[in-house]
Amino acid sequence: MFQPKSPFLRDFVARGYLHQCTAMEELDALALPGKPPLIAYIGFDATADSLHVGSLVQIMKLRLLQKSGGKPVVLMGGGTTKVGDPTGRDDMRKVLTDADIARNIAGIKKIFAQFLTFGDGPSDAVMVNNADWLDHLNYLAFLRDYGRHFSVNRMLAFDSVKLRLEREQPLTFLEFNYMILQAYDFLELARRMNCVLQMGGSDQWGNIVNGVELGRRCDDRALYGLTSPLITLASGAKMGKTASGAVWLNEERLSAYDYWQFWRNTEDADVGRFLRLFTDLPLLEIERLASLEGAEINEAKIVLANEATKLCRGADAAADAEATARKVFVEGGLGGELPVIEVAKVALDAGVAVIDLLVQAGLASSKSDARRLIKGNGARLNDQAIGDEALKVSAGDLNAEGVIKLSAGKKKHVVVKAV
Repeated sequence: MFQPKSPFLRDFVARGYLHQCTAMEELDALALPGKPPLIAYIGFDATADSLHVGSLVQIMKLRLLQKSGGKPVVLMGGGTTKVGDPTGRDDMRKVLTDADIARNIAGIKKIFAQFLTFGDGPSDAVMVNNADWLDHLNYLAFLRDYGRHFSVNRMLAFDSVKLRLEREQPLTFLEFNYMILQAYDFLELARRMNCVLQMGGSDQWGNIVNGVELGRRCDDRALYGLTSPLITLASGAKMGKTASGAVWLNEERLSAYDYWQFWRNTEDADVGRFLRLFTDLPLLEIERLASLEGAEINEAKIVLANEATKLCRGADAAADAEATARKVFVEGGLGGELPVIEVAKVALDAGVAVIDLLVQAGLASSKSDARRLIKGNGARLNDQAIGDEALKVSAGDLNAEGVIKLSAGKKKHVVVKAV
């Protein structure tokens, strides 16, 4: 197997990012020290005002590229978001307005500022929007100049299309165009800024190869594609999904404490792999942490949570989250980062049904769910098990700090504050 010599590809392989590459030896030669900065891009559609942790591998690849002396290009899909990527979907994405897309891009920009250095330097990251060229395409000219390079037979064989057709789920002509537009993005970036590499997840391999081939056919350009495996947990579950929903990267969507807890709760078998993928720690230190066993593996999980949270939310947020977790789990107290709900003091004076309070706090999805939680000894009030479904919580339950700690299991806690 080919062993890369460039720092970028050597670390890319060592950290577990590599799945496929179109011409690794040629790409490795371009990325060697002393050569002009390797310019590479990854595209992100603006379907929400934040990315979630499922996009984090792609962000970390751009970060690794920059740390290795390359120039990352963050391509925002202001144009392609209007079409919708059919990959991995059984239905058409919601059609967003221009105002929706602009608002989403503004939210996503804040995430990249945490991971990359932007500016005008040779290896400084840049953010571009494919609406700048896609919005102004002449339809007939585009079909004549570029449509002839795409085989419908081949496009129908792509998984993103084939799976929808096999399931007899409708695939619109609008969505069918997505792969052509993505290929054209690569050609446009190559022409505008000499971008030679597109990276993405393994599910984007066909779309990436389309762009590589379009560059060769139209401009006789040598372009390259590089993908990483889709990340799943050791249990087989999808990365980034929890019982309460997606793990968002923006603070407005998910608190730093909850983000820290997501990483702290990593399964033992995933710790080493996630340290390689989602932190900047040296590989030798990761090897040491990954070798810990038994209760000591918790040390590695805390390091993972701290390092991942530092990158996304900053060092102060990581330290505060760890301090809160220690206070909650080790000392049995209350941490400043715990979620807070407010209840009227007059209501507490009269007594509030604990069933209703569990639902209001988001610790149970419904009253029946709250009853099941209590029956299973999973509900706690000020760290004491709740044994009575009919219990009413009153002002007498306020602790010395003037609040109530409500818990579901060992890891979900909410502070109830009287106002």
